[in-house]
Amino acid sequence: MTAQTSPNSGAERSTNTADLVSQAASQISTLVRDELALAKRELAEKGKRAGLGGGLLGGAAVLGLYGLGLLLVLAVVLLDLAWPLWLAVLVVMVVVFAAAAVAALLGRRRLEEATPPVPTDAIAGVEADLATVKTAARRGRHA
Repeated sequence: MTAQTSPNSGAERSTNTADLVSQAASQISTLVRDELALAKRELAEKGKRAGLGGGLLGGAAVLGLYGLGLLLVLAVVLLDLAWPLWLAVLVVMVVVFAAAAVAALLGRRRLEEATPPVPTDAIAGVEADLATVKTAARRGRHA
């Protein structure tokens, strides 16, 4: 019986495996680049929409402030029908300052609740992950 070399000898198989690994790496690299390009285009498009939306919201806020000013003028005019003008302006001014003080106190309380700006939930998650990895490593060394 003569020894025949099979078409898939060891050297040929390792070359084929190396080629397959090289092709896979190339394809994965291309896939990652394509996905990143897609994500970049998508984020740019969403950024444009967000910019337009933000501009419209800013315009609405300005118009709302003008409307609030006109509402305050209307309150002064209506109070002027019953009181002297100086008293009407004084009453509206006191009400506006009182509303501003209440908003400032509520805002300060909310800011104090939000500080310090540390992502405590994320930190706790990372610490739990680290503990899990350390435990698994210890078990692996003792096994």
